[in-house]
Amino acid sequence: MVIIYVVIGLLLYFFQEKIIFHPQKLAFDHKYNFSIPYKEINLRVTDSRNLGIVQFTVPDSVCKGVVLYFHGNMRNIERYAPHATQFTRNNYEVWMMDYPGYGKSTGERSEQGLYDDALEFYKMARARFPKDSIIIYGKSMGTGIAAQLASIRDCKRLILETPYYDFPSVIQHYFPIYPVSLMLHYQLPTHEYIEMVKAPITIFHGTDDGVITSSNAKRLIPLLGKKDEFISIKKGSHNDLYEFPQCTKKIDSLLSF
Repeated sequence: MVIIYVVIGLLLYFFQEKIIFHPQKLAFDHKYNFSIPYKEINLRVTDSRNLGIVQFTVPDSVCKGVVLYFHGNMRNIERYAPHATQFTRNNYEVWMMDYPGYGKSTGERSEQGLYDDALEFYKMARARFPKDSIIIYGKSMGTGIAAQLASIRDCKRLILETPYYDFPSVIQHYFPIYPVSLMLHYQLPTHEYIEMVKAPITIFHGTDDGVITSSNAKRLIPLLGKKDEFISIKKGSHNDLYEFPQCTKKIDSLLSF
């Protein structure tokens, strides 16, 4: 039993990148085939670091602002692109950025690197939009990154879909007998960041989420202010919240002004 415990612990420590991240790389000349208007941007951060960005656009004459969308840990932008219509139909552009190793983004991945890339992403948006026209949106793994960005930069609103208290608490759920917080290279302490966010916060989470449990996300509730809200979607799971009118109507309402 001791040997098994040690072996599994070693596998968790040395293969944590493969456990946490599930990227799908794309060739630099890969052609996207999205059904709504978009622009592709390749942002050179350093000589060895490139950010693949897709901007889903709306006509300038009706554009209200931009949603900076930080996606989850699966594949790349192509997986999350269908969600862009939730925002473009409300006349908000949606900008999605791939993390290092995802899609066309290159470079080494680290927690601080994810924060640094998010800040560069935000600076790109600020070159065109005022801060009160920028909505920061995080989905699953991206919620910690979104919360960190909103804690250091002003925005109109922070929206978190299926967030976590912190990353160790998510992994601890699957490996309860290990000192996960000491083993992980990624902490992503959402609970620390949301206390520093000045903008209103809206959280969506499903009661039947089997990836990031509802009980984990609800640990954030005591940290929310009077202007913030936690919306629990009954029977919602991790990837289907847009199928519930309670979620989509609320987003429509948030984007209506």
